[in-house]
Amino acid sequence: MLNAWHWLLAHPYLMGLILLAAAVLSALIVDYLFGRVLKAFVRLSKTELDDNILNNLHGPMRTSVILFAVLVAMDVYFEEQTWQGPLVNIIYSIIIIVWTVYLVRMCRMIFRTLRERHRKEHTPRQLLPLLDNLIMLLLLVHGGYWLFKIWHINVTPLLASAGIATAAVALASKDTLANLFGGVSVLVDHPFRLGDYITLSDGQRGEVVDIGIRSTRILTRDSVLITVTNSIMSTTIVTNESGRVPRFRVRVTVGVGYDSDPELVEATLLKACEGINEILPSPKARARFREFGESSLVYQLLAWIHDPGDRGRIIHELNTNVLKLFRQEGIEIPFPQRVVSYHPRDGRLHGKVELLKGEGGDQA
Repeated sequence: MLNAWHWLLAHPYLMGLILLAAAVLSALIVDYLFGRVLKAFVRLSKTELDDNILNNLHGPMRTSVILFAVLVAMDVYFEEQTWQGPLVNIIYSIIIIVWTVYLVRMCRMIFRTLRERHRKEHTPRQLLPLLDNLIMLLLLVHGGYWLFKIWHINVTPLLASAGIATAAVALASKDTLANLFGGVSVLVDHPFRLGDYITLSDGQRGEVVDIGIRSTRILTRDSVLITVTNSIMSTTIVTNESGRVPRFRVRVTVGVGYDSDPELVEATLLKACEGINEILPSPKARARFREFGESSLVYQLLAWIHDPGDRGRIIHELNTNVLKLFRQEGIEIPFPQRVVSYHPRDGRLHGKVELLKGEGGDQA
């Protein structure tokens, strides 16, 4: 036995092959034992994601164990040679590339699973590809950095050049970057969702039909598609009529004569809501006496509907019903009145005319 050992030591190349075979066997054993332990935990989950991650882990583990064994064999049985340095760098580079590729693949697999899980939710589905590409870029930069480090390449000039190039690109595409970050803030902050009716500070109103990384698209009631960049959407005032509660209140304002019965007016306004199926039974519609106008008592009818897109049609139906019912009940809807007075002088009427202040506030 001792003679066989000395004989192997006298033949280092054969000894290296034996160690390489032992390394392959060790890699298989470690891979088997490690897989058995992890599979015990994987069985506890209900998803296939961890199974796929574990199945793809075998290749990098085996490769790493074998290459590390080669490094140990080179360090023990071979004297310092000029070719060893580049070979060691190549082995380390292979290990880094293998694990970088594995991490990128797993990152893509995780985000693909998340997109499938959230395929009915617009915001995660839009944001996940951006995060996926960002993490993949960081992994590639990390792997590239260590490759340069292994081959003793000074990355400082590269980083300086990259900084200058980044600054130039940022200045040239500041509007694009503003839209990008605005899109991220819109997707993360959730000020509105697909299908919501929103009103912008400039008066534009419509349904949100698309939320992208660069812009948001709004479809108005005139079937006009408006595209607003996300840099504006993230800084302007957005009124979300859909809100967090699935209902929207419509208002109808009407003036009645000063001699009208308040109780009759309120009952008639509430009766105008009957027959309109879109008006929700809860909260109940209500009529409110708002103010004493210059020529009328101002009332307001408040009712709740489900879809803000029906606001125009519902207001039209309410106005029509209110007008018909007021005529039936004899409730007067007054109009602005003007009183003209003539001042006689010397028994004759002169051209001076005073228009008393009415609802328009004019004088002549």
